[in-house]
Amino acid sequence: MPIIFFEGNLFGGDLRVEVPEGGPLVDVCDESAAPVPFSCRSATCGTCRIEVVAGAELFEPRGPEEEDLLAIFGDPGHFRLACQAKLKKTDGLVRLRIADDEL
Repeated sequence: MPIIFFEGNLFGGDLRVEVPEGGPLVDVCDESAAPVPFSCRSATCGTCRIEVVAGAELFEPRGPEEEDLLAIFGDPGHFRLACQAKLKKTDGLVRLRIADDEL
């Protein structure tokens, strides 16, 4: 079962969520009231960009829409769109932060 930690001050403190079945990160955010901003929910705006601090291997690979949008932001390879990312149904720890364009 993946365990997700939404990290940092941007989240108002850490939030820990267990995700026994894996699945879309957008659903996990909705169900746990994780403070990840969403707008379009269809990989067209980038509002929900998150930095994967640890556990990238617990996500399914990016689809073409997610790849295209992240390329616009100059993604160095460790960012995902919460509206597109899907967790595998496997044990492990994921650490996430809201993307900071200042970094």
